Amino acid sequence: MEKVTEALKKATVGGEKKAKKDKKTPDAAAANVGPLELEPPPSFLQDRIDLFDRLFKEQQAELATKPHDDILITMPDGTIKPGKAYETTPADIAKGISNSLYKRTVVARIDGDREQLWDIERPLERSCKLELLDFNDDQGKFVFWHSSAHILGEACERRFGCSLCIGPPVDNGFYYEMALPDGAAVQASDWAPLENIVGKIVKERQPFQRLEISKEDLLKMFSYNPYKQHIIKDKIVDGTRTTVYRNGPLIDLCRGPHVPDTSRIEAFAIMKNSSSYFLGDANNDSLQRIYGVSFPDKKQMAAHKKFLEEAAKRDHRLIGKQQELFFFEECSPGSAMWLPHGMRIHNALMGYIREQYWQRGYDEVMTPNMFNVSLWEQSGHLAHYKDDMFILDVDKEQFGLKPMNCPAHAMMFRHRERSHKELPLRLADFGVLHRNEASGALSGLTRVRRFQQDDAHIFCREDQIGTEVADLFDFMRSFYGLLGLTFKLKLSTRPEKYMGEIETWNQAEARLKEALDDFATSTAGVSWELNAGDGAFYGPKVDIAVLDCLQRPWQCATIQLDFQQPINFSLEYQTAEGVRQDQIKPDSSKPDPSKPAPAWKADSQKVDAPKNEEETGAGDHEKGKKKPLLVKKPLSPGCARPVMIHRAMAGSIERFTAILCEHFAGKWPFWLSPRQVIVIPVGMGFLDYAKEVALLLKKEHFHVDVDSTGNTLQKKIRNGQLAQYNFCFVVGDDEMKNRKVNIRYRDDTSTQARDVPVPLDEAVEKLRKLNAERGMYNPFPPVKEEKA
Repeated sequence: MEKVTEALKKATVGGEKKAKKDKKTPDAAAANVGPLELEPPPSFLQDRIDLFDRLFKEQQAELATKPHDDILITMPDGTIKPGKAYETTPADIAKGISNSLYKRTVVARIDGDREQLWDIERPLERSCKLELLDFNDDQGKFVFWHSSAHILGEACERRFGCSLCIGPPVDNGFYYEMALPDGAAVQASDWAPLENIVGKIVKERQPFQRLEISKEDLLKMFSYNPYKQHIIKDKIVDGTRTTVYRNGPLIDLCRGPHVPDTSRIEAFAIMKNSSSYFLGDANNDSLQRIYGVSFPDKKQMAAHKKFLEEAAKRDHRLIGKQQELFFFEECSPGSAMWLPHGMRIHNALMGYIREQYWQRGYDEVMTPNMFNVSLWEQSGHLAHYKDDMFILDVDKEQFGLKPMNCPAHAMMFRHRERSHKELPLRLADFGVLHRNEASGALSGLTRVRRFQQDDAHIFCREDQIGTEVADLFDFMRSFYGLLGLTFKLKLSTRPEKYMGEIETWNQAEARLKEALDDFATSTAGVSWELNAGDGAFYGPKVDIAVLDCLQRPWQCATIQLDFQQPINFSLEYQTAEGVRQDQIKPDSSKPDPSKPAPAWKADSQKVDAPKNEEETGAGDHEKGKKKPLLVKKPLSPGCARPVMIHRAMAGSIERFTAILCEHFAGKWPFWLSPRQVIVIPVGMGFLDYAKEVALLLKKEHFHVDVDSTGNTLQKKIRNGQLAQYNFCFVVGDDEMKNRKVNIRYRDDTSTQARDVPVPLDEAVEKLRKLNAERGMYNPFPPVKEEKA
């Protein structure tokens, strides 16, 4: 969605650029007065270069003393290349294969480790496996855009004499954040001069040079820049070293890597500028941010701009307004106001999912919207998720609006004894969820505060995991295939902060890998890739990125294995081999495990509760009376813990609606369409028959309207097409006398001028069939005339 937003904002700012010639626009005129670059350049540039040159010379002298031992470099195809440590570079290897490979290569990857990216002109230090990545590789693209950000930073320093802050690559390009002298703002009229300077930098073929540097020298190098000073003091440990990179006069704190030199950036464009806050905190200084995008050649840039134009036409916010689907009000930011036509799409999606639930053995439930924070402590969400929750003070206690359904579903499983015969138990919930998204992050339906998910949790035995995950993959394949969407799979593994034991995590990850491998080798299966360290805090997950017709990835579905929540909530079921409770002699000195544990007990009676405040979130809500945690208890004899699978197919219904809106460009398939049929009388004398036809279609639960305006027939048909009705039923004298309709199909231009009436009953039957099949075809194809 950020691509679409940028395209729209660029279109707006483009108008400002044209206004440069207008003498009545003082801001634009003022921005164009003066030299392209500051003369003389800011003094800090030369001071920084002098320190860099001295330290870089020392570094090169030290590297020259390193032993140049023989090393072996293994290529992806198994080929082994000989080399010398601290001498042979990835660039040497690439040139040895072909010069075109060298020119395409952006960066190298060592030993298949995504964290070990290597400048291709930097000598290798040991034997290793070597991959040469180009712009088409995700990591290669990010390095390319990161280098482009540095070029933009250099241009900004040369034009403004600004204090640079950060300049990272992002999903659709890069940006640089800076503070201009005297709090000045970047103008749209600065774009062309900056791009002009960038062009000079590219032609200069400035090499990117890497320097390891101490914290003390860093503070000297950036003594003029309070923002870099803050970052250095806050992020770099005393006594340690980090890296800076230089290209031309620019030297910036950066871990790299980068492209070999600036000439690699053949196509560069500034997309927008905006204001921001240092470190994203509104209490800090206001800064300027400039966004850009770049490519290795001009053809890719042209294709990208064309893509942005198409994406802008498909913006769901624009279509939502045009088709009267939804809107937002300032009195409830991040919460959509669904209009009648929008609810038709919403309900059609829900209807399909509920149909699948029925076929696949799910039971729909409903849970409260608000819980005491003790529940979130029990699940672990409060410690990890509190900032994203809406916390309310109620009766001197704290409650939270639920941001997800899993703790409530765990309570549902726990509320009575369970048998292995009940598993798998699949609980589905369309309940309303709330997440406290930052106001600046809200964006149409794609990022909201109030939403619904096709959320479900499966409680099963460990030996049922494979079958359940396989069914989820089949569910995805059916659902997305119906909508013409493809998808990619990633396995996200244990993050840095997690709950539970490593052995449990390893077990869960192994189960998912096995299921993913099976799906990848199945008919119409999809391969998967590893996304290390990005799992949920309670378990590994499979993230599903849906690709729309423009091949944009959207995060929608998820499948998460959870071995932690069943422990947190003491979930258990009696196994088939379990000992019958009535055969166990009761021990009066111990609690009877056959009886359900009490829901809540005093703090002093907690069993196996989280041990510290970081785990429990304790101390975060001391204002009111603290509700005790749910008692954890050991497994009862003859029982086992279930595995909890968190899953969603569409994810947020709001977000998924936005994706489909842009995927179909507002041309909804018949079963999803909020405007399925419009009945058009050729004259007012046939209005009653048009209403009769509409009434019959409404009885079949089709969304139908009648055009009763006095417009010409051609204007009525055109209006129906612009409103994206799937079918226009035109009725006149012949149709009324013979109980027929003349049909125009929106997506088939060969039917737009047809004059072959279809019996009304036949038309209704074909629409009924089309709707039941959720088809995307024309049930009224033009009849080919037989040649004499």
